[in-house]
Amino acid sequence: MFRKQKQLPRLPRKASLALRLIASAILLAYLLTRFPADDLQERWPDWQRGSWVWLVASLLATLSAFMLASLRWLQVCKTLGYSPTFSRVSSHFLAGQFVGNFLPTTVGGDILRVTRMGAEIRDPSGAFASVIIERLTGWIVLPVITFVALVVRPDLVGSRAGTIALAGALATLAILVVLIFLAEHPNFGGRLSGENRLSAALAAVHQGLKSYRSIPRGMTELLLIAVAFQFFLIVAVICAANAIGIEISLVVWFAFVPIVFVAQVLPIAIGGLGVREAALVLFLSSFGVSSGQSVVLGLIVYAITLIASLVGAVPYILGSRQSDAGGKA
Repeated sequence: MFRKQKQLPRLPRKASLALRLIASAILLAYLLTRFPADDLQERWPDWQRGSWVWLVASLLATLSAFMLASLRWLQVCKTLGYSPTFSRVSSHFLAGQFVGNFLPTTVGGDILRVTRMGAEIRDPSGAFASVIIERLTGWIVLPVITFVALVVRPDLVGSRAGTIALAGALATLAILVVLIFLAEHPNFGGRLSGENRLSAALAAVHQGLKSYRSIPRGMTELLLIAVAFQFFLIVAVICAANAIGIEISLVVWFAFVPIVFVAQVLPIAIGGLGVREAALVLFLSSFGVSSGQSVVLGLIVYAITLIASLVGAVPYILGSRQSDAGGKA
């Protein structure tokens, strides 16, 4: 007989959604009251034609990052022994981006990716492992980028923003190292049998990491793609900032934006709304950027991400129709 899996206690979906909507509203309302109404009028440059060029550049950088993320996922799949095409992987990834950014959830896009890739390779557990490993590599390089930027500009560590960024990077890296160690170690991840969702996730990652132990070059290539992916996302933020007249050192952006990315994916608010803007206010205020500018920058970055994610509407719809046709057959 099959053993029934234990379910971890969790809030009902509607309750969780309501709490996160409230959190986003409270954070944004608080931030909007932190600067006077004429702040934007006094410190904002005139909107010029060049601003649209910067916004288009930001959108293109975001789309390039999506393609690199698809390439990263493809590399993981091939290392795990599967051979999907780049077109199929990018289709599933873009569909997941559309779901993740247009539906009120942080994991819905990943669930869609796992479901469709699982059907593609006929191995749901392998698809699950590929998505988890692909996600982990993206998280690992974020604190590393911050560390490198702080080494280049050690004077940033002396500021309040720099101290918080360093602490955030250290905490993020420490948590990831512990999770990867537990998942990869044969006495921990190797003994998990999937009794609940957490153990199932670690067990799947364990199987994937075992494949990478025999080919360290594969992990190096994966991390390089992950660095390129995060690089383009940071460039997208820089382009958006230039569109609204925020011009600060490139090293500053690479020191603080990665920690903003870490903060915005925490399951606190919808789409990181409020959290992302608060983080930008915190890190950019030391460099002459007003609270109003930081809030608007965060909203523009979110809008650009939404626009880029619209590309995934077509593969999402087509994939749904194919799934329905397959079910009827």
